[in-house]
Amino acid sequence: MDFLNRYLLRPEPDDPRLSVAVSGINEAGAAIITRVPVERALTLFLNAREIVTMMTIGDHPEDLALGYLLNQNMLTPDDAVLGIEYDDDLGVVVVRTPDETRFEDKLKKKIMTSGCAQGTIFGDLMEVIESANLPQTPVRTSWLYALSHKINRTPSLYLEAGAIHGAVLCEEDRPLVYVEDVGRHNAVDKIAGFMQRHAIPAEDKIFYTTGRLTSEMVIKTVRMGIPVLVSRSGFTASGVELAQKAGLTLIGRARGERFIVLSGAERLIYDADMREAAAARGKGDEAGEGKSKHG
Repeated sequence: MDFLNRYLLRPEPDDPRLSVAVSGINEAGAAIITRVPVERALTLFLNAREIVTMMTIGDHPEDLALGYLLNQNMLTPDDAVLGIEYDDDLGVVVVRTPDETRFEDKLKKKIMTSGCAQGTIFGDLMEVIESANLPQTPVRTSWLYALSHKINRTPSLYLEAGAIHGAVLCEEDRPLVYVEDVGRHNAVDKIAGFMQRHAIPAEDKIFYTTGRLTSEMVIKTVRMGIPVLVSRSGFTASGVELAQKAGLTLIGRARGERFIVLSGAERLIYDADMREAAAARGKGDEAGEGKSKHG
């Protein structure tokens, strides 16, 4: 699987810090040992002010912190960041900027979303949808099939322990950055933070998620400037409505050779033979390279 070597960042399912072994019994009453993901509290500070405490598996805290602030509109991509300090013992990450940031008014507008664990957006983030100007980057269906095949064969904490969400930044048919977390919003924020810290452009990227295509997912993708959002899961009505307003290509239920596009279909180029794609996927499965268990 040579494509694994082309990742800039990918899951480390064998990292003992990310999951623990738990004993139980199965459907036949037999004793079993299984692994489950951990949840750790991580408190984020912007300069001297506490922002939020989130539950996370604990990897890539710097990316998560920076991505959260960017996606919540508390920082912009042009804002200077002096440093990001993480203390593992205290479970604290501090993002430092040259000037104090005023966000009290935004906190008053805070609304709850359908994200699991901890998911909030600020009401003024809706302005991102109204002012969106996403590039008309083409998307080949052959890329979608190749991405699904490669992502499903990538070793992950989900395949090891389950109960976790994945987010993948892709370019054409190549997955580049694959992160996981107990909350899908955390995984998205890690992608945003990684892109900002490594100056990765967004206009030619595809964002792939294992989670539902909700309003929160759409807003964060648009805010990152990525024109295409893909999921093996389904849609919510609000997610579809916002994607249509923003001109975001929204592709859901992408499993095997099937997918549904409910927004931005004009970017798609149908260049793949579905029978060939199915045959290629079958060969990969027969070679023992793994089938996805994501739901």
